Parts: sequence; C-alpha cells; structure tokens
Amino acid sequence: MEEFDLIIIGSGSGGSATANRAAERGAKVAVIEAGVLAGTCVNRGCVPKKLTWYASRVAEAIHRFGPGYGFDTDKVSFDYHKFLESRDGYVGRSRASYGRNFEKNGVYYIEGYAQLLGQGQVQVGEKTYQAKYIVLATGSRPSELEVPGHELLDNSDDFFKWTDLPQSVAVVGAGYIAVELSQALHGLGVETHLVVRHDRPLRTFDKMVTDELVEMMAKNGPELHPYTNFDAYKQTESGQIECYQDGKLILTVDRVIQAIGRRPNTENLGLEQTSIKLDDKGFIEVDENHQTGEENVFALGDVIHRPQLTPVAIKAGRSLAEYLFNDGPSGAMDYTNIPTVVFSHPTIGMIGLTEDQAKKEFGTENIKVYTNRFFSMYASGGLDREACHFKLVCQGPDETVVGLHAIGEGVDEMIQGFGVAMKMKATKADFDSVVAIHPTGAEEFVTMR
Repeated sequence: MEEFDLIIIGSGSGGSATANRAAERGAKVAVIEAGVLAGTCVNRGCVPKKLTWYASRVAEAIHRFGPGYGFDTDKVSFDYHKFLESRDGYVGRSRASYGRNFEKNGVYYIEGYAQLLGQGQVQVGEKTYQAKYIVLATGSRPSELEVPGHELLDNSDDFFKWTDLPQSVAVVGAGYIAVELSQALHGLGVETHLVVRHDRPLRTFDKMVTDELVEMMAKNGPELHPYTNFDAYKQTESGQIECYQDGKLILTVDRVIQAIGRRPNTENLGLEQTSIKLDDKGFIEVDENHQTGEENVFALGDVIHRPQLTPVAIKAGRSLAEYLFNDGPSGAMDYTNIPTVVFSHPTIGMIGLTEDQAKKEFGTENIKVYTNRFFSMYASGGLDREACHFKLVCQGPDETVVGLHAIGEGVDEMIQGFGVAMKMKATKADFDSVVAIHPTGAEEFVTMR
C-alpha cells in the first residue's frame, strides 16, 4: 500500500492549490481525479466563461459604440467556430499548465474514482492508498430542474460544448451564472430571454446595483421575464422547445439553459464509511479549520457551504496546506469581505455588506451611505450614455467602510485594491485621503460627499 502525507480528491482550483502548496512545503502528495484535470473553473467555468464574455464585449464595442467613434460596422461578421477554436485552445493550454505544475512540484496524479475506506485509506480501482491527511475538493455540478421535459434542457456545462449558436435561447435562473450567460449570448447576437421567478436577478446584491441592471436590460437586452417559473417543456416537430407555466405556452425558443444553482459532488465517495456529516443542502460540514467529522479529513471549495468562487477555494487550500505542513497558525480562512464580480453588461462589483444587510446587522442609525454616479467616457461615443453607479456603506462614528458596490464600465478591474483597504478596516476618511485618478470611474470611490 503506497503511503502519502496528503491525498487530495479533486484536481480543481482548490485541490490543485492545496496540493502544490503542500508539495512545496516538502509533503508527499497525491491528487486523485475521476474527471478532467483542473476541474470546473478551467474547463467549463471561469475561463471559457470569461473568454465568451470578452467576445461579447468586442461585439458590443463594434456594434454599440463603434459607429459613435467613427467606425463603419456594416460589413463586420462573427465566426463562432473561429472563436471556439481560440477559446478551447486557451482552455487546453490552461489545463496543461496544471499538469506541468504537478510535475514541477512532484505531485502524484492518479486517475480514477476515489472511495474513502476510513482510517486514512482511499481506494481507486483495485489499489488502496494510505495518507496521514485527506482533503475532499470534489467541487460541484449544475442543479437540474425536475419538471416534465427537463431532458430537453441544457445546463452551464452543456453550454460550453455547443458547436453552434442558436437563433434564440431562454436562460432560466437568477444567479450570476444565469446573468452572465444570458448577457453574453445576447451580445453575440442571439435572441435571449432571462427567466426569473421573482422580480429581478441577483436578489442578494445591493438594490442600487440590481435596479441599474434591470434598467440596462430593459434598454439594451436581453429580455427579462420576471415572476416566471416554467413548469413544463415540450419539443416541437421542428426541434424547438416550448416553455409552459400553469399549462400556458409562454415562450418558444431553440434552446433552454437551466442555471438554477449548483449542488456539491458528495455521492459515491464512501462517506458512509466515515464520520463525515452533510448539512441539509448536501454540503460537507466542516469546522473553521476545514476539518470534517472524520479525524484528519478536510474539505474545501464548492463541496462545503461557503462562497462558490475559485479564488475562495484557492485561498482556503493554501491556508490549509500551510497549517498542515508549515506550522501555520490554523487552517481557517476569513470569509468576510470577499471581492466579487459579475461579468454582466456592464460589470458588477461588490465587497462586504449590502445597505440592507448593514442596517440589519448594525442598526439603521449606525449606517451612513454615500453614492456617486459617473457617465463612462468609453460609452460617450455610443448612441446612448451609460451611467455607472457607486456606493459606500459606512458604519459607526469612524465610518468604517463595510460595504462597497458598483455597476459600470471597468468595475471588474477596479475593486481589488478596495478589497485590500476594507480588509484593513479603512474608513471613509481613509478613502477621502487618496488622490483621485482622473478621468476614471474608480475615482468616484474617493470623491463621494
């Protein structure tokens, strides 16, 4: 039986980060992967999504803003197959880099399905491995609708396998995946419908942001269908999909993407052979050090009930590796004030508490809110001006910044540094003390009154 200091089940962002950091600290590490090397982010998540967003942004720049800058766009065309060649080539190169890092750091890579046997043992096929520590980083997968005709639907994984763009699509869901895919497809010329059960998408975000997002969708697309909950789907003779609610035909489109959330990959891991427990949503329960109920077995990333973001899994994995193999103080991670971006049109950025959350936590009387609006100069050449909106939520007499929210051009690239400031408990006075960079949208955060 081959022995390791650390066995990690799952080669995605969290698992790979844990493995490489532990190996750099001298541990003998193995990574077990049943699917594709590098997991969701590289193969069917962040990387191909961002490249698709870029393609959509280029299309927007050409057709929406290009004429105002003097460009003749009449003969511009888009070759989706050429784009796929470029996108998938980039994905392949990114995936290969994971393998090279494993080789460089001496991480053993084992292909196959892993089963926990208890007592630090893991079985893969006919072989059994022993480890001092085990990390579960098996990630998540798209949730699926359990309604008549659900077999006709695609999910976000399926989207990245498409070889052609449909003429029309409905995206069902209200989270960031639904928003991003619907707006990217709309930008690439697909008739796109975003279908949400309540009044708006991204309902957990600050209302300033979602108000503007809904307004921009009404102006530029895609078409938003609020208070809509399809409960059946049927295929027509021509291959289109009919979408029904309460027996009434609401929409007919070429394809439907269900983007209704994700569920953790905890099945068939042999958890029943251990003391590991799941919460009521199926996530693995862990303490602040990411320790499960089984001694020396840890879990991180999308398989636990924490923010499902690639950088979160990477940060947690590296912290855990330092704790286990480099005398780190703990395997805990601070999950507060995580900068988050939605690659919508325009982009959305947020850190910390929404205005409503801050008032609920600290009391309305202890919260002061500052807002600014800025018309992006990038959009000045377009047919219509595009407003960017910014908000600071401040708490207490010192006005500590506990929430930062923005929607507009360039927001995705401007909030990282503000995340550092908020981790350092920056106040409104600290923001005010910084000289603005002009003319930019970012300066609005340090010039609010």
